[in-house]
Amino acid sequence: MSASGKIQSCRARSVAFLMLVATSIAVAASPGDQLRLDPKDIAALSKGNAGAGTSGVAGIQTTILFGDPAAPGPYTIALRVPAHTTIAAHTHRDNRSAVVVSGTWWFGYGSVNTKDKLKALAPGSFYTEPGDQAHFARTEDQPAVVYITGVGPTDTHYLDASADPRRP
Repeated sequence: MSASGKIQSCRARSVAFLMLVATSIAVAASPGDQLRLDPKDIAALSKGNAGAGTSGVAGIQTTILFGDPAAPGPYTIALRVPAHTTIAAHTHRDNRSAVVVSGTWWFGYGSVNTKDKLKALAPGSFYTEPGDQAHFARTEDQPAVVYITGVGPTDTHYLDASADPRRP
C-alpha cells in the first residue's frame, strides 16, 4: 500500500472511530447533553492532575470532555502527558478505548512495563484498554495527548502497589 493509501486508511479508521464514539455518546446522552468543542473550547476547560480512571502520575493533566468518570454512564477524558513520562502496569474496571491526538504514545499490555512490549502509536492511532487487563504506557522525547472513552464509574489499580504514585 502506498504512503497516501496508508494515510487515507488511517484517516478513515479515525473518522469511523470518532463516529462510533459520537454515536455511543448520543445514544446515552439526553438532548440537554449536546456538546461541540473545538480546540479552543477544550483548552479553556479546567484541568486536573488525578481523578477517577487516571494514573495519578505527576505532571499528567486530565480534562473531562464529557460525562463523569466517577459516576455511572459514558465519559471521555483527555490526557496531556509530558515527555519522558512512564506509567506502570495497572488496570481499570471498565472497558475503555482511546485515540492518540498528538505526539507518540508508547502503549503495551501485560504486567510489566518493558520496552519490548510497547508499540509506538502516532496521532490518529486507536487502542483498547479491556477491563481488568493490565496495560502500561510511556512517552519518550515528546509529549502526547490521548482521548480515552469508557463507561463509568472507572478506577485505576496498580499491579505493584509500590508503583502507585497516589500512595501516601
